[in-house]
Amino acid sequence: MLVAVVVVAVLAVGAWAMTRKSSIEEPEYRVVRKLGDVELRAYNRMVLAKTDLPDSSFERMGSTGFRTVAGYIFGGNEREEKISMTAPVVMNLGKESSMYFVMPRAYSLESLPKPLSSRVQVVEEGPKTLAVLAFSGYASDAKIREKCALLKQVLQENGVVTRGDFMYMGYNAPWDLVNRRNEVAVLVVE
Repeated sequence: MLVAVVVVAVLAVGAWAMTRKSSIEEPEYRVVRKLGDVELRAYNRMVLAKTDLPDSSFERMGSTGFRTVAGYIFGGNEREEKISMTAPVVMNLGKESSMYFVMPRAYSLESLPKPLSSRVQVVEEGPKTLAVLAFSGYASDAKIREKCALLKQVLQENGVVTRGDFMYMGYNAPWDLVNRRNEVAVLVVE
């Protein structure tokens, strides 16, 4: 009986998580090429709320970066305006580490309120193509390094030239237990 209750609870949480995620806006892209599990995606221009991080550790700096940028969208701006959460949360993993949220498409760079924190910048990023490898489960520094190495190998084997550091893209809240979606990505030189 207890097993049946646990199974029903897990299925209910999973169904709730799936319906909740479908209402969260994600950046639009089109897949221009597939290399096995790797997708080359063309993204349109985006407006970002971004903060720089002192190091590139997902585990050490993820929550600090998240709190900083989340503060902006939860009302830490000149208009005290709440801005809808989007997915994914992106963490650049390199010498110039940062974390950013893509702003909802309804906003332009000019229409967004100014951040109250000097640690948050609102910037526009031009169109770009990313090579992306998805994985499930919970992310960690070790898992991200493993997936970045695999992505790098696939791209080298296929002669795809990249530029810059790898990034991690997370789509789930920490309390989401099922259907977790993570990606590692790198900018493709066209």
